[in-house]
Amino acid sequence: TPEGARDYLVPSRVHDGQFFALPQSPQLFKQLLMVAGYDRYYQITKCFRDEDLRADRQPEFTQIDIETSFLTEEEIRDMFQSMIKRVFQKTIGVDLGEFPVMTYQDAMHIYGSDKPDLRVKLQFTEVTDVMGDVDFKVFSGAANMKGGRVVALRVPGGSVEGGGISRGEIDAYTEFVKIYGAKGLAYIRVNDLSKGREGLQSPIVKNIHDAALTAVLERSGAQNGDLIFFGADKEKIVNDAIGALRIKIGHSVFGKANGLFEDRWAPMWVVDFPMFEFDEESQRYTAVHHPFTAPKDGHEDWMVTAPEKCISKGYDMVLNGWEMGGGSVRIHRADVQQKVFDALKITPEEAQLKFGFLLDALQYGAPPHGGLAFGLDRIVTLMTGAESIRDVIAFPKTQRAQCLLTQAPSPVDEKQLRELHIRLRNLDAAKAE
Repeated sequence: TPEGARDYLVPSRVHDGQFFALPQSPQLFKQLLMVAGYDRYYQITKCFRDEDLRADRQPEFTQIDIETSFLTEEEIRDMFQSMIKRVFQKTIGVDLGEFPVMTYQDAMHIYGSDKPDLRVKLQFTEVTDVMGDVDFKVFSGAANMKGGRVVALRVPGGSVEGGGISRGEIDAYTEFVKIYGAKGLAYIRVNDLSKGREGLQSPIVKNIHDAALTAVLERSGAQNGDLIFFGADKEKIVNDAIGALRIKIGHSVFGKANGLFEDRWAPMWVVDFPMFEFDEESQRYTAVHHPFTAPKDGHEDWMVTAPEKCISKGYDMVLNGWEMGGGSVRIHRADVQQKVFDALKITPEEAQLKFGFLLDALQYGAPPHGGLAFGLDRIVTLMTGAESIRDVIAFPKTQRAQCLLTQAPSPVDEKQLRELHIRLRNLDAAKAE
């Protein structure tokens, strides 16, 4: 049954026009086992997702999956933090140490990412509130836009003559942030603070009034020789672009030479994710984790009146900027589950069709339950210091989701298609549509 991310569909030969969906994870089945009275469930299993590939993602992956009854968020986190610490200690002799806990809101505010790499010692400085009336329209436009954001990213030593970031590198960074939707990359070189405006070098300084400039310099803690980059646009674009720039600078030769990167293991928990995010394209809310994640106690009624305020009982374990695993406490009451479907604009008929077996099971009384799944391939990638999970997977797919060994995916003959009652549309016409 479909759950959220894009599924691989397998046509049924026996049932005309019907399909199986390959499992991304057996979320609903785990919950049914909890309803049935199993208090613990563990599995190591192959999962499939039809999505765009990245260094930490490919079509199939191996998951270490746990579901448990009657445990709180904190108890689940403590249990599996101990497990991961033991695994790293026993296999590669690494003590991961403390796991700081950070809320999703703080992670996005400080790092622009829900899986921050804490080894990079650069942070965002929020300046949206002081840019609303500056003459530089890029900043004032973003500051006054609904859902807009303006941030500064101070790079210590970035403007030091002979050892800082060159104009050519700034141009390259400008092209880099465009990948994430940014239209450009404004900057200020801090040459000499004692000279006021005259000590700042940038084409934008003349269009920013004194109060805003002072706020930027004071809040960011700018010193002589620093370089300050800016992001100004819709919040998501700023977070994605400047968050990626932060990582790129931190991991660069300049970043490592200037102490902006700390070579260590940096684990953490990110908690208190929002329940929903608003999708501009479809003009409706979507589930941040999945639609079976429980809201924080007392947030149930907001799902109807103010979905954007709802915080979930979701949590992710992050290591060195990679999400190693994630999970949540699940919804165990049918009335709360119905409120989530209402917020997602899933009709009762559609909910019954897709998830009826879960809704029916919840009617019998389910224990509070929750779980967490780790990506085994990601854990091994991090342990071995590999660049990508494809370096540690047998028969990996390329970035175009193709298998070079077996040449899959490949065309099938007409006889097989007829057996499955499938007719291929003219691809050129379909693309044109």
